[in-house]
Amino acid sequence: MASHRKPRTRILKSASTKRGVLGVTTAALASVSLLSQSAQAAPNDDKPSISEVKKKVDKLYQQAETSTQKYNEAKEKTDAQREKADRSLDEAAKRTAKLNDARRTLGNYATAQYRTGSMSETATLLLTEDPQQFFQQSHMLDRVSGRQKEAVTEFEKQQKAAKEKREAATDELASLTASQKALKKNKQEVQDKLAEARKLLSKLTAEEKARLAKIEKQKQEAARKAAERAEKARHDAEKGKGGSHSRPGGGSHSTQVDKVLAYAKSQLGKPYVWGATGPSSFDCSGLTQGAWKAAGISLPRTTWDQVKVGTKVAKSEMKPGDLVFFYDDISHVGIYVGGGQMIHAPKPGADVTYENVSYMPYHSAVRPG
Repeated sequence: MASHRKPRTRILKSASTKRGVLGVTTAALASVSLLSQSAQAAPNDDKPSISEVKKKVDKLYQQAETSTQKYNEAKEKTDAQREKADRSLDEAAKRTAKLNDARRTLGNYATAQYRTGSMSETATLLLTEDPQQFFQQSHMLDRVSGRQKEAVTEFEKQQKAAKEKREAATDELASLTASQKALKKNKQEVQDKLAEARKLLSKLTAEEKARLAKIEKQKQEAARKAAERAEKARHDAEKGKGGSHSRPGGGSHSTQVDKVLAYAKSQLGKPYVWGATGPSSFDCSGLTQGAWKAAGISLPRTTWDQVKVGTKVAKSEMKPGDLVFFYDDISHVGIYVGGGQMIHAPKPGADVTYENVSYMPYHSAVRPG
């Protein structure tokens, strides 16, 4: 019998057909490969450039500097508040001791009167909150001797004083607690900004970090040489004038500036640490404070207070030793050394160094004294 199965149709593939299939296959593979490469390249395309990272990091450091000044201000307030609280506690303790002495004196009278039976009610006096009211109500004032009256008056005096001192100490402790909370908050703000900056820097390759470090080093070396030339010119000019003019408060202006610059130069290479005032590390205002202290002038702790001290000078009239302030919020300060250069404690991870004053947005300059 003949088979009813339909014979299979053979498809004959010509060379052109084979090439077409092969071409499609190759194109498909190429497309997949390109898509894969694009997927891998996309993250790298999104990676910020070194200049972008540096800009973001510098902004974070500037914000951290602002928080550092807030921290310095809060710490200064906290330290002062702690001293006041300690004094109030000491005074409260002394008043309490005097109150106890007065109470013992009354106790002695009460004991003596109890033994003689002349006035046993005096013992009750020790149990009342208002001794004067007790005597008024019981009409016993006429029966109390002069010394006893003095003892009562002293007891009342010391009782009132002790109460006032305890209340004052309580208020000071409350203020201290508030200052400590502000200090903790400012500290956390600094740490958060620095952590964010470190996170950004960690994304740079070793080569990129090396390039940044090299640029910074070259820039600081140029600033150092310019500052040295300016300082030499200043000394030559002073010699040509035949000495230095006197300055109110003792010593000459030149002598004070020499001390300021000598101190600042002796700190070169020491690390920036926020909140530090030396001798092993500094923040910006800690360095300027220490430098002018070496010249016999006390500066406040924060940039916000230092900018108010002394005489304000124009940028074009700055002289070595002047304080140079930066940013709209006055969060950074350096010591001008001449030639458009300064010495400052720049930022975390960096050391006290020379820098061009044009490196940051200029705010103002002040000449202490």
